[in-house]
Amino acid sequence: MQARNESHTGWTFLTNHARVLAAIADDSHVRVRDLAVHCRLTERAVLRIITELEEAGYLSHVREGRGNRYAIDPTKVLRHPAEAGVPVASLLSVLVKDEADRTRQLDPT
Repeated sequence: MQARNESHTGWTFLTNHARVLAAIADDSHVRVRDLAVHCRLTERAVLRIITELEEAGYLSHVREGRGNRYAIDPTKVLRHPAEAGVPVASLLSVLVKDEADRTRQLDPT
């Protein structure tokens, strides 16, 4: 994950929970430190969001060595009544980078 240094003011379309979940979906072995930089949050905020996502059943983790491997339950539905019945997988399909995008970013030729 690359750091995002540009500043931002005003409102955005995504919540911090959606940003963290999408970043985890993109890299299931991502470190909290890297999530914080990528999502432009503090490590403490990322840990709180991960805990809330786990408590709600959207996310789980398994300890692997000194890190974690996260797993998202793609069948869990979004929480807001306006998106009733929409699985989290639908949201992530729009937000997560696919392998072709990653390859292009690493090799812009």
